Formats: sequence, structure tokens, C-alpha cells
Amino acid sequence: MEKSEIEDYLKAGKIAREVKEYARNLIKPGVKLITLALEIDRKIEELGGEPAFPVNLSLNEVAAHYTPELDDETVANGILKVDLGVCVRGYIADTAFSVDLTEDKKFEKMIKLNKEILKEIEKVIKPGFKIYEVGEKVREILEKFNKENDTDFSVIKSLSGHELGKDKVHAGLTISNYRNENVTEIYDMAFAIEPFVTTGVGDIYESKEGGIYVLQTDRPARDKDSRKLLDFIKNKYKTKPFCLRWLEKEGFTRIKFVISNLVKSGILHQYPLLIEKSKASISQFEHTFLISDGKVLCTTK
Repeated sequence: MEKSEIEDYLKAGKIAREVKEYARNLIKPGVKLITLALEIDRKIEELGGEPAFPVNLSLNEVAAHYTPELDDETVANGILKVDLGVCVRGYIADTAFSVDLTEDKKFEKMIKLNKEILKEIEKVIKPGFKIYEVGEKVREILEKFNKENDTDFSVIKSLSGHELGKDKVHAGLTISNYRNENVTEIYDMAFAIEPFVTTGVGDIYESKEGGIYVLQTDRPARDKDSRKLLDFIKNKYKTKPFCLRWLEKEGFTRIKFVISNLVKSGILHQYPLLIEKSKASISQFEHTFLISDGKVLCTTK
């Protein structure tokens, strides 16, 4: 990995750390999610980065893929997952944390377990570690915690860590959070580890769309408005996800109509909401790691 790439990964991680702390100070029960989203977008740019994807602000049983539009009235409540990404010249830091907004701290144990799982996974990560070691560590900590605390938490099996590539949040390789037999060894790579914990069955289903889009094919659009918007998306976001509020900020009009047509034609893909199958609440914590030159760096810690 080139020195300049490493420097960009590290800068993205530093910005992500600062934005996380900034966001934590804004989060309180009743604050509008759009207020949080706009402030997180602004802070990333103020610190010299670009959002790698629209910040996911997922409440309670929603695991991922919710980002608010400008007229969204949804407020923070229950347990809030904040999943944000920072991009510096194409190189990405991906990180997440959860906040318990209940008066009785209903999700305190779940968050404690989730943090502990991620902390213990860090001990596994070294040059040449095998992917299955992550799942083994998750299983070990989960079973130990449940036994010692008389709890019945589980991890979301279908949500995994992932390789990071230039301008790609999901670059191909998957790092599962459950027992598996993947003996692939990891060297010279940037990747994110993100365990999700729940009191539910540990699975998800896809619901309605959450307002996050990505370019799916290079096929040309037919009408003038679609071509203009599509050209902007290709140049600005490349293969990174984006959202409506970003396009509105750029001054585009008739956005929903045009975007809808581009999705129907298969040119754009809209990510569905991911919801816990038994409607139980979920927590999430995530860090980005970089393995290079025989060293391991956690860029977002």
C-alpha cells in the first residue's frame, strides 16, 4: 500500500473520530434526525473530508440504511445507531456507535456487550489473521456474557464487516460475525468490523427504502433532466452512496421524480431498510482497521 494511501486512510479516520465526538454532544431525546444529519455532513466537510455515504441514523429495530430527507420530522428516541463514513481522496473510514436515549437505560447491557465484542475482536486482528477468527471471538464473548448476566442476546448474522476500497464502502470481502470456516488470511487491506447485537432472533428483513442510493449501471438515461442529474452523480459520488438532501443542496429540482425513474430503469439502486426480524431493538458499534507493512492500525479509535 502506498504511503499516500495510508496517510489518506489515517486522515479520514481522524476526521471520523472528531465527528463522532461532535455528534455525541448533539444527541439527546427528541432532537430531529435531520438536524443531526445536516450537522454531521457539515462537520465532515469543515474538517476537510467528504461523507463516504449518507450518515445512517437508525432507530430501535432498524439496523441500517435510514437517512432523513430535509422535511423529515422523525426525532431521536429509544436506541439510536449512528453509522458515518468519511472519505479523503477516495479512501474511507467507516465507524458507528449507539446511544441509549431511554430514561431507564433499557439498552445499557446491550451496548456494554456490543462494545466488549468489538474490543475483543481487536485482539484477533493482526497481519495474516483468518476471517473465521472474528466469528469465533464473537461467539466466545457472546456466550460468556449471556451466561454471566443471565441474558439472551444474539448477533445479527446477516450483517458483517467488509473490505474497504477506493470510493467503495463494500469492496468485496465479507468478515462474518458468526462461526464460519473461512480461512482467508488478511494482509495489506483496509476493512471495517461492525457487530450488531439484539435481544431478538438475530436476523433481518428488508422493508421500504431508506433514502440512500447508489449508481448501479453505466447505462445512459433517456430524458434531459435524468441525463443531467446522472452526469452529476457519476462525477461527484462515483461508486459511493448518496441521498436526496445532498442533491437538493446542489440546486436540482424534480429530484424525486427523476430519481424514481432512474431506480425503475435499473440505473440507480435504492437501499432498503434493514429491520430486525422479530422487531427487537438493535445496537451497533464499528471501527475501521488498516493492515499494512506488518502493522495494524485502528483508524477510527
